[in-house]
Amino acid sequence: MAIYRKKSGKRLVNSIITEYKGIKFKSRLEKEMFTLLEKEGIPFKYEPESYVVFPSFFFSNKSYERQANGKGDFINRGFKIVSSISYKPDFVGENFFIETKGRRTEDFNLRFKLFKRFVKENYPVETTIYMPQTLTECKEVVELIKTK
Repeated sequence: MAIYRKKSGKRLVNSIITEYKGIKFKSRLEKEMFTLLEKEGIPFKYEPESYVVFPSFFFSNKSYERQANGKGDFINRGFKIVSSISYKPDFVGENFFIETKGRRTEDFNLRFKLFKRFVKENYPVETTIYMPQTLTECKEVVELIKTK
């Protein structure tokens, strides 16, 4: 059993990497959602692609700063291409996206808001986003999808 460690504020969040049918899930909740969708025969794909929710752009101004990791010299780092921001939902199906999430970080909240805007602008209004945080909510998501 491997542990996936990521920084959440000042604490490290431990998610247990779980393998099922040759797929490595970043958490047990992802694996449970996968098995529930599979059991109910709901067609879906697991992490099929990343969506660019904010495009890259050329920053044509001066910007005095250190490198992103806080190291290096305090110099002009402007006049460069700023990378795009992408988002990869856990599950994608016909007219739905599912993101299983335990603890939410500030970084995740920002990306998720951008993803919501992306879906609003690129998908029909019938498209639904679900974010279950517990096994009970995962079961509720499956019931909501079945009644759609």
